Amino acid sequence: MRLVLAACAALAIALPAAAADRITGRAFATRSEVLAPHAMAATSHPLATQIALDTMRAGGSAVDAAIAANAALGLMEPTGNGIGGDLFAIVWDPKTRRLYGYDGSGRSPQSLTLAEFARRGLTDIPSHGPLPVTVPGAVDGWFALHGRFGRRAMADNLAPAIRYAREGHPVHEVIAYYWDRSVPRLSQWPGFTEQFTIDGRAPRKGETWRNPNLANTLQAIAEGGRDAFYKGQIARTIGDYFAANDGFLSYEDLAAHTGTWVEPVSTNYRGVDVWELPPSGQGIAALQILNLLEPYDLASYGFGSPEHVHLFTEAKKLAFADRARWYADPAFHPAPVARLISKDYARERGQLISMDRALREVQPGTPAQLDEGDTIYLTTADADGMMVSLIQSNYRGMGSGMAPPGLGFILQDRGEQFVLKADHPNGYAPGKRPFHTIIPAFATRDGEPWLSFGVMGGAMQPQGHVQILINMIDFGMNLQEAGDAPRIQHDGSTEPTGQNTAMTDGGELDLESGFSYETVRALMMKGHSVRFSHGPYGGYQAIMKNPHGGWIGASESRKDGQAAGY
Repeated sequence: MRLVLAACAALAIALPAAAADRITGRAFATRSEVLAPHAMAATSHPLATQIALDTMRAGGSAVDAAIAANAALGLMEPTGNGIGGDLFAIVWDPKTRRLYGYDGSGRSPQSLTLAEFARRGLTDIPSHGPLPVTVPGAVDGWFALHGRFGRRAMADNLAPAIRYAREGHPVHEVIAYYWDRSVPRLSQWPGFTEQFTIDGRAPRKGETWRNPNLANTLQAIAEGGRDAFYKGQIARTIGDYFAANDGFLSYEDLAAHTGTWVEPVSTNYRGVDVWELPPSGQGIAALQILNLLEPYDLASYGFGSPEHVHLFTEAKKLAFADRARWYADPAFHPAPVARLISKDYARERGQLISMDRALREVQPGTPAQLDEGDTIYLTTADADGMMVSLIQSNYRGMGSGMAPPGLGFILQDRGEQFVLKADHPNGYAPGKRPFHTIIPAFATRDGEPWLSFGVMGGAMQPQGHVQILINMIDFGMNLQEAGDAPRIQHDGSTEPTGQNTAMTDGGELDLESGFSYETVRALMMKGHSVRFSHGPYGGYQAIMKNPHGGWIGASESRKDGQAAGY
């Protein structure tokens, strides 16, 4: 930061007072927000951002733009998403002046039973291969959103992704890194090497990648609609592939799939209404954490202070204990959502927080009186005021590794999140949705849209949502700074899956570089086990309503993304 100021002084440049305050008062690198008068898109890939903007310039809505960008990201960033995965979205509709939520997650195969896992001697569902595969809900999500809010033909929305799939595009740096890590793990599964490597290796940074199989699949969807994927030849190919490879996902499972329109739920944090989707996702954990933090004057402690980090971590531990106990498919185990996100419940649970000592063990509350998830998040806003918050994932990076022949995509491994216990809320059952980590977020003020945003990365997601909001609301950061600021990630809480035991040692507190050693020492004195970790700390995109008109966009530097507008 001193170098930035010195350079400005040497060039006799007078920084605006606010900018100078931000530079001198922040121990991290950032840049200016992006502003535009008509439309804005923020995605994890610059080409996808441009596709979204082109879609809106051609008369498409923010939903059309989000679909076009998501289709392109499945091609360009297969390390985090694709049409073999699930989708969740929150949409602000300026006509009805309300939010709409969509749960586009899929269910487990009807023919795969708990007894089958026992027969195979499994105590956890494998992370890759045929057994963790659930029905992919992304394509259904596109058509559901398009049917209500789209203005352009779906074929037009998919055309850019089809073109790039045939002609090719240069692979970006972060994507190339994760792709290279995935190849050794996934090459054993049929169809992966043939469709997702170049001579058995991952494409390198800057190397052109083409996926003609995916182009053909998207073309079939563009021409035949939703049913081309769930009831046509694509579904039959998927079913035949799993039948031939010790799998259970069938044509009938795909044909029976339905997504769900859901009501977003909210809490008010210092005058801001924060909106998330209810379980089976983990979005309400962010609302619980905010409720637990609200009684504390975080602004007076300051960003990066021991009190800030400690209180955030303790609130996270409490919320995640409930997450492990209550968050599951509501069709099987309804969670007491209203109670969990209430202020009264937060006051009761907040009594467990001490300013002096870190909690080592946390039991869930009784409100009735994950983490290696690579994901993409994108947000769009159009000239009419529509805003879309959309998140999509294959779960573990590129997913299960199962790539049906000739289709050009990999099926997700979200079913790994199930617990192999019949009496557990997230216990495996046929036709059930697993616990989900991917969550879009939205915020309003006085009933008006204010902020569409998301943070990627498994269990980091609700933690990231909270940090973005307190960075802006409590610490006065702008939209870009809020995402660039050093992040906190607590690990080791009891999980809603069968792969981790209960937390008994307080877990691990990972701090991104940028927190002072004084803060670290103080946290260790409180009993925290502190690590300086390289991540993953997620990736962030956001769009905010400009109070002077138009839009403000942000995309952080941890990934390859871009915010841009016109």
